[in-house]
Amino acid sequence: PSTSSPPPHGTESPGSGDVPEGGQPAAPGDLRSVLVTSVLSLEPLDLDLFRGRHYWVPVTRRLFGGQIVGQALVAAAKAVSEDVHAHSLHCYFVRAGDPTVPVLYQVERTRTGKSFSVRSVKAVQHGKPILICQASFQQSQESPVQHQFTMPTVLPPEELRTQEELIQKYLQDPNLVEKYRLGLNKILAQEVPVEIKPVNPLEILCQLPQEPKQLFWVRARGYIGECDMKLHCCVAAYISDYAFLGTALLPHRQHPVKFMVSLDHSMWFHAPFRADHWMLYECESPWAGGCRGLVHGRLWRRDGVLAVTCAQEGVIRVEQSPAESKL
Repeated sequence: PSTSSPPPHGTESPGSGDVPEGGQPAAPGDLRSVLVTSVLSLEPLDLDLFRGRHYWVPVTRRLFGGQIVGQALVAAAKAVSEDVHAHSLHCYFVRAGDPTVPVLYQVERTRTGKSFSVRSVKAVQHGKPILICQASFQQSQESPVQHQFTMPTVLPPEELRTQEELIQKYLQDPNLVEKYRLGLNKILAQEVPVEIKPVNPLEILCQLPQEPKQLFWVRARGYIGECDMKLHCCVAAYISDYAFLGTALLPHRQHPVKFMVSLDHSMWFHAPFRADHWMLYECESPWAGGCRGLVHGRLWRRDGVLAVTCAQEGVIRVEQSPAESKL
């Protein structure tokens, strides 16, 4: 299990002054997104064999699942032609990732068809797989069969505070318990390459049960620009795992968490989008039980178009009082 793309086919690991193939230079004063230049930049070792390194490691000291999923999709995208786009991926986290060593990505060209192509990716550390992933790519096709849900009506990101601003607000409370103060400062010290603006920020010290739903605006930090859509899908794969599984804990905030990791992660890409533009991430948990939680997510473009759908299940173990039965 894990607490969960470089540039797409045809691009190598870019340096600070390079531009991804098909991309545009950053505007003056803009920084290239670290998700492109570092996190999702893979080193080619051989045909369909790549090495990925780590940028951000969570406080759990396990590899971030979104990084492994994103890098796996990068590897898969390097093994398909330029004229197809990613439409889905399905991953299983089978072992915890070791943040002290790189990850090897082995790609198998499972099938190349006229409309759809499938690539299988195995992420390996210490000679054993930590993730197995199947990614499917499709030639663009038109169809009269089209529909989608309606995007929730929420405040725009310009009217909301970032996660960092909210934490700074909590830290100003003179009555904040020291252990929470230490935890919040630790969060602030992390250089997370994702910007987040919660729509309805939770009161951090409140332990009252909440509905298992949350909404927040998300985007990659820095500039990516117009480029191969596969690159934006890889960045979205990284972003989609951030704070996702925690949705299943909202009705159970009275229980301290002992252990929480992702078991699997699936994504479906519906429409073009820019991962460095604000998107609304709508998350909900329809079920939890048996020490597992299920979460669903939808990434909406600002114009109301449903761009991505996500699903994930994870292990959730909490501290129980003696009166509660052991699962």
